[in-house]
Amino acid sequence: MKKSCTYLAALLITVTACKKEDVKNESATTDSTTVATEKTATEPAKPMDSVAMMEAWKAYATPGDMQKLLAEESGNWSGESKMWMDPTKAPEVTTMKGELKMVLGGRYQEGKYTGTAMGAPFEGKGLVAYNNATGKFEQTWTDNMGTGIMFMTGTYDSAAKTITYSGECVDPATKQPKKIKQIYQIVDANTRKLEGFDTGPDGKEYKTMEITMLRK
Repeated sequence: MKKSCTYLAALLITVTACKKEDVKNESATTDSTTVATEKTATEPAKPMDSVAMMEAWKAYATPGDMQKLLAEESGNWSGESKMWMDPTKAPEVTTMKGELKMVLGGRYQEGKYTGTAMGAPFEGKGLVAYNNATGKFEQTWTDNMGTGIMFMTGTYDSAAKTITYSGECVDPATKQPKKIKQIYQIVDANTRKLEGFDTGPDGKEYKTMEITMLRK
């Protein structure tokens, strides 16, 4: 990593040197009056030295409080799932099981879930991370009910103990993108609640799922 960082620093210095411009003065004559105009090139930001760059990468790669928050959920969970295929009708109620663990040195949370959905076996996998560089949570989701990968980003509200995720997915029926949202709540040390929201044909948001998980 040290060699890569040194190379990047050298590259930035070279690019900066190539882009420096002298201040140019131009004279413009309008109605026999000479007006002096000055064009000043915007000075580019100074490149980071190799030491500062290494420190930035170290901060980016080091697990912190938000990764610890994810690690607290490691273990086995079970709970109830409510799914609304039609917001005007009663939800389908099923049970789910989940196994959560931290991977890659405590940097990411990997989740595996099983249950039933629409009368068929359900299996899903999730990967959750807190990106130290952006200050946001990120998650991917895949399951046996589709062939795509869902990606969402979220912000944490420490007072409410909730992570609000937002993103887009493609509607399989219309092939058009639509907005989706999830609210993940830390109810207490042994209880988690997840609510999912979709966008209907009318552009309005409606609730599609509610999952309450209890630590085993």
